[in-house]
Amino acid sequence: MKKKNIFLVALAFMGLTSCNDYLDVDAPSKYEQEFIFTDVDEANALLNGVYQALCNNNTYGNAFINTFLLNSDVEWATNTNEVQVASHNEYKAFDCEADGSALESTWAQVYTTIERANDFISGAEKSPILQDMSGSNEENRAALLQMIGEAKCIRAMNYFDLSMLMGDIPFSFERSYDHSDNLVIPIVDRDEMQAALINDLIEASKIMKTSQEMSTIERPTKEFAWALITRIALFRGGYSLRHTDDPAFIGEMKRPADWQNYYNIAIQYADSVINAGTHSLTKDWYDVFIDECKYIASTGDDPIFEIPFTMNVNGQVGYIHGPGYSKTVYDTWGNSNGGVRLGAFHRFTYDSQDVRRKAIGYWSYTENNPGFLNSQTNYCNKWSKLWDPNHTMDSNLSSGTGINFPYMRYADVLLMYAEAVNEVYGPDGAATCGKTAKEALSEVRERAFRSASGADKQDLVYDYVDAATSKDAFLKLIQDERKWEFAGEGLRWKDLVRWNIYNQVIYKTFWQFYGMAADDNSYDPNFANYPKRVFYKRMDKSDNDPQWDYSYPNQTLPQFKFWQVSGMDFDNLWQNWYYFRVNYDQATYEAELNNAQIAATGTNAWSSANWFNWEDSELSIPVAACRLSVRGYIYKDQSDMLQPAGMPDYTDDSVLANLPTLRYIMPIPQDAITRSGGAYKNYYGY
Repeated sequence: MKKKNIFLVALAFMGLTSCNDYLDVDAPSKYEQEFIFTDVDEANALLNGVYQALCNNNTYGNAFINTFLLNSDVEWATNTNEVQVASHNEYKAFDCEADGSALESTWAQVYTTIERANDFISGAEKSPILQDMSGSNEENRAALLQMIGEAKCIRAMNYFDLSMLMGDIPFSFERSYDHSDNLVIPIVDRDEMQAALINDLIEASKIMKTSQEMSTIERPTKEFAWALITRIALFRGGYSLRHTDDPAFIGEMKRPADWQNYYNIAIQYADSVINAGTHSLTKDWYDVFIDECKYIASTGDDPIFEIPFTMNVNGQVGYIHGPGYSKTVYDTWGNSNGGVRLGAFHRFTYDSQDVRRKAIGYWSYTENNPGFLNSQTNYCNKWSKLWDPNHTMDSNLSSGTGINFPYMRYADVLLMYAEAVNEVYGPDGAATCGKTAKEALSEVRERAFRSASGADKQDLVYDYVDAATSKDAFLKLIQDERKWEFAGEGLRWKDLVRWNIYNQVIYKTFWQFYGMAADDNSYDPNFANYPKRVFYKRMDKSDNDPQWDYSYPNQTLPQFKFWQVSGMDFDNLWQNWYYFRVNYDQATYEAELNNAQIAATGTNAWSSANWFNWEDSELSIPVAACRLSVRGYIYKDQSDMLQPAGMPDYTDDSVLANLPTLRYIMPIPQDAITRSGGAYKNYYGY
């Protein structure tokens, strides 16, 4: 193919790979000619089409990190609908149907990306570049092999993440045109598919370059292929919801009989990443995400692969995250909706010296200029457009932030390694890298407590980890650490699935919200220590207030300060701020108010917020958001009746062992079922 035809071929390549070509049973692909790369630049131009598909908002730009970020004990989206809405798209509440508005878009985009990857791989593997073994062609050959590896990694990501949402799905490594004699790509069991992805990535990793050779984290590398093998292997060995022959039955949670083999694979390839020595946790934890918001892609540190979005073109990272921000109030950064939220109770699970609490945001910059967030959720402040001091993005645009998303981090590899080694060898076990499971966990935890004093760090990191002497105790530490490390990154619900505790966690989280709203401390022994009332005040940097926090990632916009009651033992973010608690002596509280001259008006005026005031004053029951946010699994109706019938009331944790199965699996879109002529079918009660 001649260079002058590259542009036209790229257009044809992008045109043929719509969802209507892949898995469209009406007609085969209209693009029937074979294209074979004769030039590395030509190949790279067409590989860009694969990356363009990868960055689409219907998958990694938004859907996988927002629309399908299912509720858990970490991420939480409220729902106030008493009955299923007409759009059938209440995914986070576990209540949707096959005609849900986002399902078809995500399904189509996943297979568009896969088809582009399959097309690229097919053309590249037939290229004469690979056949030329001369020394003068060595560089071109290595470059094309690397590109094949990148395309295989992107293909594996899409297959794997869709299978997490939908279970068994259509699967093939061939182009849709190559299926012209059988227009319906068959659905493949997820175990078979994930095993095939692992084997394909193992072979791909052999031809890929290391991150040092690539000098970028915006393209898959050998270490990323190894890390992706590790992730898929852990889920291949974990639990997932399996359907039966009865389509009306929700199904049951099972793990494959050969699951231990895949824990060993996870150990082997996580060990390879660690042994490579090309990634570290040198950078402070929060700086990893702040730098992404500043468009800094740092090699050799925590991020192993960041999805490379383009500013003003694609990606919603930092628009759906961080504080809500209104352009009508501050014109600098453009609107942000802050739609990805963390549950109100999650912030109380962190130790007071854990730097990762900085990911929790309490206020917005909207019409209230700014507004204090007092609801069932907090903002996820890992990323925000507001963290870019140069506000380089066009302020007239809202989304399309171009902020990269860290799809794979070294911290994840360390924790996956620790989990797998513990399962096979115990917490003091090690692989060839010589790192024990405990040492891998401690490495992640040390960064979180890097600023703690020596004695505190010893207690909070090393003594904390060493105290876990059994597999079960150490697994609990891993489960907690992943909760704190990856909040807002979309991993929590998937982890809960493979550990087979998702239904238990959703059940207990529901009762947390309901119990707090009902003012019933029996649902959580910590309720008595949670804030009931806070006093806060807006401050600008020009006020020279001593409580101004120089660690807050935006040093231009206003902050809040919180009134601190002396002598209390509970602190919070950003400064240590306190509140009236039910067990706090009323006389002392009133004396503190007088001493601090808490006033509602004047130059020393403070605003007051009653936290957890979640009762519906008209119905005298908890507000809808505390009753209906996981309505597809458990809820209370307006009559305060527990639904569905047969769901047990919470008495104590003994009920957890016999809970109904949680249907987290999404249905195959109705359009795809229709196009398949009945070959595709929904189960799980859809």
